[in-house]
Amino acid sequence: MNLNNIIASNLKKLRSDKKLSLSNLSELSGVSKVMIGQIERGQSNPTINTIWKLANGLKVPYTALIDEPKSKTTLVKKEDTINQCSEDGKYRVYCHFSTQNERNFELFRVELDTASSYTSNSHGEDEYEYILVFDGELTLETDNKTYVLSPGDSISFDASKTHTYINNSNEMIRMTILNYYPMNLKYYLP
Repeated sequence: MNLNNIIASNLKKLRSDKKLSLSNLSELSGVSKVMIGQIERGQSNPTINTIWKLANGLKVPYTALIDEPKSKTTLVKKEDTINQCSEDGKYRVYCHFSTQNERNFELFRVELDTASSYTSNSHGEDEYEYILVFDGELTLETDNKTYVLSPGDSISFDASKTHTYINNSNEMIRMTILNYYPMNLKYYLP
């Protein structure tokens, strides 16, 4: 995609998201309505100064107008996941999605070997963890309580407290963990 088309697409989306007419944006940015219309149709090659004016008028970073829009579809292949494990190697985490400007959660595929456990410290204030068990039987200790989850069971809890995953079963535990971070997310691109 060429830069003029990228700017055209981004400008149109940002102006629409902020519910600004051409006249409103013209007043806010000091760029004429005619020029804004031409830029949005890809009929103009805006100068750096014009892009700065538009960015300031929209109250977005300069790069919000020039960066290529991200695809709304993200494919993560199993072999491309980020792999981490505990010191003893019995607890393995595969990160499929990390937090980003437009995403306030992390998604992990997790394995916990038989006759083992893993203790996780606080993830931070007001953060929550969601678990869905696929294989094995998970014993979860958190906030001075014990929960036993079988395949198909799920739980959510306050991850700001230390919590321990325990596998007392004869089968490896396979589960998905989603860590949710309630933060004020600001993103500018589609």
